[in-house]
Amino acid sequence: MREFIKKMREHGLVVDIDAPVSADMQAPKMAANTDKLLFFHKIEGARAVMNLTASRRALSLALDIDENSMVKTLADAKFNGKVKTAGTLTMKKPDLSSIPVMHHFPRDAGKYLTSGIVFSRFEGVENASIHRMQVLDSHRVVARLVEGRHTHVMLGKALAKGEKLPIAVTIGTHPVVTFACCTRVPPGMELCYAAELLGGEISVRQCSNGVLVPDAEIVLEGFIGGDVTDEGPFVDITGTYDPVRRQPVIEFTGMHLKPDFIYHGILPGGDEHKVLMGCPYEPKIYRAVAGVTGVKNVVLTKGGCGYLHAVIQIKKNTQGDAKNAIMAAFAAHTSLKHVVIVDEDIDPRDPNDVEYAIATRVSGDRDIMVITGVRGSSLDPCQLEDGTNVKVGVDATMVLGRENDFSRATW
Repeated sequence: MREFIKKMREHGLVVDIDAPVSADMQAPKMAANTDKLLFFHKIEGARAVMNLTASRRALSLALDIDENSMVKTLADAKFNGKVKTAGTLTMKKPDLSSIPVMHHFPRDAGKYLTSGIVFSRFEGVENASIHRMQVLDSHRVVARLVEGRHTHVMLGKALAKGEKLPIAVTIGTHPVVTFACCTRVPPGMELCYAAELLGGEISVRQCSNGVLVPDAEIVLEGFIGGDVTDEGPFVDITGTYDPVRRQPVIEFTGMHLKPDFIYHGILPGGDEHKVLMGCPYEPKIYRAVAGVTGVKNVVLTKGGCGYLHAVIQIKKNTQGDAKNAIMAAFAAHTSLKHVVIVDEDIDPRDPNDVEYAIATRVSGDRDIMVITGVRGSSLDPCQLEDGTNVKVGVDATMVLGRENDFSRATW
């Protein structure tokens, strides 16, 4: 992570804050007003960063991929990087009060770890994914484990055998590792994907409970057992409060800190949260749409919470291609709520350009698909009590054979 911060500094994308700052809502408020990387040099007696990858430009620099070709390049991933074990980690007694864990919003249940990657290992398979974790005391947190996701499934298998699930949490990893762990990949391939994106190889070290972790500023090791407690309320991707749920407790048994460590906090519902929620899905949608028509680009929009709205740029071959692309996108990312399909002359990253396409190329009776009674995102406040929602697809492309009627004047 330190190497990436240096790279961001060279591009003028780091704001250093030398004055003392509180982790109790002050730092999160500052992060909400910019997409530049904020480096807090005095926060609760430590150092911290926020907005590590809060823009597509920052993510492009992290991945070392041109922003214009990022989605297509990622769509070609093979998940074939090499993971090399290089020793073990020495742990000390865990003490969460020694790191500047942040309280983000007034109604949050307390302090939350928001950037921690949870590495879990069971029956020879290691999973990695980000879970928000509410601090309970010096060595315990309660984690939101989405039902049916890999960590939740692995925990169920461990408990069914009367065992606890060994885990390790890393905070302050290279953003490519974080991005890989936010991506839906084949089971157990998150570190291989990270290695591929980093040039082919990644070094990991083993915790005392057998879990492998990459380089990080902070490593916490422990177990998830059968204990549950209330988690939340907490602000999620839509900027609204997620409800209180009964969730599993993680007990930490060890902690490893780099000398003069740098804590990484992600603002819930902020720009970095949106980048890490949405951008990993864009290659998946790209691959799905490529199966039905010529796809050029996919953008999960900032205004759509980085998660619920997609704009997809295609090259039509037949008049029905846009609607096929809509259905492919919904199948690839089931949390999508609204999809807009545009032509090659429309920039999917430009909201004004997309609105122009809707204004001039959409006939409501012909070009809008409304699909009711389907599963959407549990984070959407519009979700009905039975878990269903309504999805809308908009074909904002020119009618084939009538391109001259829609083409914009140029010099």
